Amino acid sequence: MKQVKLKDKEFRLSYPEAEIQNDIDLVASKINHDFVKNGEVPFFISVLNGSFMFTADLLKRITVPCEVSFVKLASYQGTSSTGKVNELIGLNEDVSGRTLVVLEDIVDTGITLSKLYDELRKLNPKEIRVATLLFKPDAYKGNIKLDYIGRSIPNDFIVGYGLDYDGLGRNLPDIYTLI
Repeated sequence: MKQVKLKDKEFRLSYPEAEIQNDIDLVASKINHDFVKNGEVPFFISVLNGSFMFTADLLKRITVPCEVSFVKLASYQGTSSTGKVNELIGLNEDVSGRTLVVLEDIVDTGITLSKLYDELRKLNPKEIRVATLLFKPDAYKGNIKLDYIGRSIPNDFIVGYGLDYDGLGRNLPDIYTLI
């Protein structure tokens, strides 16, 4: 589909599924390289809801032993960030002394990531790394290093491949930009 309509908004195709999968291949390759080299077992933390598709596709490509868990944080309402992050589901595993890899679908302002990073640091991990499929450098206000980036994109509102507009569009295999 070249365009989709979700509720009152029109979106145009910007990143076809094949490009998304290529970006995931690159991220997985870098993660595999780093963890084969250091021999550690990464503990992936997937940020729901948006990163579920990225997490599933990425983990299929991870060749080193690993663990995964899920957390849910939210800062979006409609098409803009509320600036307020609410923790909805927490991490139950003991991650002290572990190398964590946070999996994000998208990093834009960095508000959600900063909140999660602060919460994870309280759990005494050895290290926290960040992998994101998409990064909006023009919107980023944070200072947390992003270790693995699939693709840098413009500061536009997008849907598809796990990303939504008021709950719709997560199931689309491609990524679309608001017209």
